[in-house]
Amino acid sequence: MPKRFLHRSAARLCRAALALALVVGPCAASGDDELKLTPSQAQNLGVRVTHPISSRMDRTLPYPAQIVIPTPQLWVVSAPVAGMITNLAVARGDRVAVGQPLLTLESPSFVSLQRDYLHALAQEGLAAQQLKRNADLFEGKAIPQRVLESSQAEARQASIVVAERRQMLHISGLSDDAISRLSSDAAISATLTVTAPRAASVVEIAVSPGQRLEQAASLVKLARLSPLWAEIAIPATNIGAIKTGAKVDIEGYATPGQVILVSETTDAATQTILVRAEIPNNGELHSGQMAAARIGFISAGESAWEIPYSGLVRRGEQTSVFVATEGGFRLVPVTLLAEDQDHVVIAGPLTDKDEIAIGGISALRGILSRLGQ
Repeated sequence: MPKRFLHRSAARLCRAALALALVVGPCAASGDDELKLTPSQAQNLGVRVTHPISSRMDRTLPYPAQIVIPTPQLWVVSAPVAGMITNLAVARGDRVAVGQPLLTLESPSFVSLQRDYLHALAQEGLAAQQLKRNADLFEGKAIPQRVLESSQAEARQASIVVAERRQMLHISGLSDDAISRLSSDAAISATLTVTAPRAASVVEIAVSPGQRLEQAASLVKLARLSPLWAEIAIPATNIGAIKTGAKVDIEGYATPGQVILVSETTDAATQTILVRAEIPNNGELHSGQMAAARIGFISAGESAWEIPYSGLVRRGEQTSVFVATEGGFRLVPVTLLAEDQDHVVIAGPLTDKDEIAIGGISALRGILSRLGQ
């Protein structure tokens, strides 16, 4: 159709709507947010209606969620000493118990730590013997007190060095029993077995056999996989209905979780707010997967309803819907709980018998505007 005919048609439609608004204007006001319309007038304005659908279990529309491992449940096992990987005892996905071997290191540095500890033990023994002799001599008045005090200081210093060397062996992964055996047998080993510090699952292995590493290099990442977090990006306009403690359902997963965090900051790029939920995991959820999450909300004794997006009326921060009455339509304030491109979930004084306008909204708002709304 030529553009001039389109423009003429649009002009005629606008004039018809204006004429209708002028006709109904004097008799349209029956309340602050009410207007009177006959069925034929509503039809001429293109008004269409639908019944609201009860929102199941007072939950939001589904939002995309990412399943992640809670940061307090992640542990990185690092190389206690510099050395070379000679053996890997686990693979990604394995479950390990406390003290279970993860890998074996061959390390000259570990040899030096053991040697230094044995040397410190020997020095502590010599210092203790010297202190005993000087104490006996002091009792017999054979030496002055300053010599005894010097021996006491040397013995204390030797004990401190032993404690330091022992702690270094602890850090390298040796247990108290292994250190005791080293003390008694003086059997120095060049290999060190790195064990799991706690029961967990292996989520990442950062090394391979034959690889040489510096001290503190990352070896294995462990994690406890229950519970998990569901991180959900909620549009900032919908966040008011979501509270800490709210129930969260992951579609396709039977066990619900709950909201543990509603972030106080908004992502500037997406205008969304992070909501974090904690979900008990029986093995069906996996970190890194994407899922759909519905979040429960608490309304003030009102039910939740789902309607098409086109039925929502926004005036500043206030949201409303046009509800059909016997003689026209009434603008009813509602609380916006959730929205997507096609639907919204609202709470308000509605029933499933009500008819909500989802077409001709601009014409209805125009009539209210002419009435001073």
